[in-house]
Amino acid sequence: MVASGRVETPHRVDVGVQVTGTVRAVPVTEGQTVAAGATLIELEAAELRAALDQTQHTVQAASARLRLLQEVKSPLAAQALREAQITYDAAQDALRRSEALLAGGAIGEAALDDARRTEQVAAAQLRSARQQAASARRSGSDAAAAAAAREQAQAGADLARAKLTYATVTAPRASTLIARAVEPGDVVQPGRSLMVLSPGGETQLVVEIDEKNLRLLRLGLMALASAYAYPTERFPAELVYVNPGVDAERGAVTVKLRVTAPPSYLKQDMTVSVDIEIARRANAVLIPAEAVHDIATATPWVLEVVGRRARRQALTRGLRSHGLCEVLAGLAAGDRVVPAATSTIADGARLRPILAP
Repeated sequence: MVASGRVETPHRVDVGVQVTGTVRAVPVTEGQTVAAGATLIELEAAELRAALDQTQHTVQAASARLRLLQEVKSPLAAQALREAQITYDAAQDALRRSEALLAGGAIGEAALDDARRTEQVAAAQLRSARQQAASARRSGSDAAAAAAAREQAQAGADLARAKLTYATVTAPRASTLIARAVEPGDVVQPGRSLMVLSPGGETQLVVEIDEKNLRLLRLGLMALASAYAYPTERFPAELVYVNPGVDAERGAVTVKLRVTAPPSYLKQDMTVSVDIEIARRANAVLIPAEAVHDIATATPWVLEVVGRRARRQALTRGLRSHGLCEVLAGLAAGDRVVPAATSTIADGARLRPILAP
């Protein structure tokens, strides 16, 4: 069975950008082999670097506020709490003395009222100092807010740093660049394929087979292939995949053959001719396919030369390949047939046979 197809690797990689930008450089060319991590596209990155610098300054400012809270405000709040506690304790003592003096008649009600107000003010100040000290602790709300602000600033810096890395597009693995659609100065954006890479690996031949031959195919069949550019050079291949679906428009089935030892001249998308060996028979009877009438039907026939007359003879057809047709029944080795090109000869016509060279 002979069919034509193309060369390809099992998968290809479309390369694009993740941010909109202007292309600064494209240091690779079509057909070039690149190593994993090699630079493919460089974008102008001044704006992205400025954004990263800005976010890093924000991180520094947030970190400084957190350190200020931990190193200055928290100790000051603790000191203020201690002073408020001392003031409150003193106010309580003064209130108790005033109550004792009032009981002994040494002071009046007005002096006691002043002592009470002083104690109430000191109690309020103590509550406020406790709240401020609690807020300034590492587990307090001020500390939590400052830490959250720093984390938010750090996340912004990480995002800006990631976007800066997007300005350089690199090869995900060792590959060959088989298509390039970008030049320096182009304004590019996400969602557009700018390059196509063919990663190194197994070489395959993708071939379309007429669906009427589907019953003849099975995995493991061997084949000989040749590139159209090198028709005299043939190399082996093995059938490894048969598409489970049929292309309804073309009536064809896609099959893939593995090339275990691809020749050095074989390149991506080369057109190849593939001769798949679907069966092997010894001593097969073969005739030129062009001599068989209605060869694609269930009732093929030939004009057999019998004596000096042409006689219509039905055939049971076997395999076809390279312009030859296998005859399973209807003819024997040595029988002579009329070429189909001589369409003016009818069944029963008289002949003067001349053997073809």
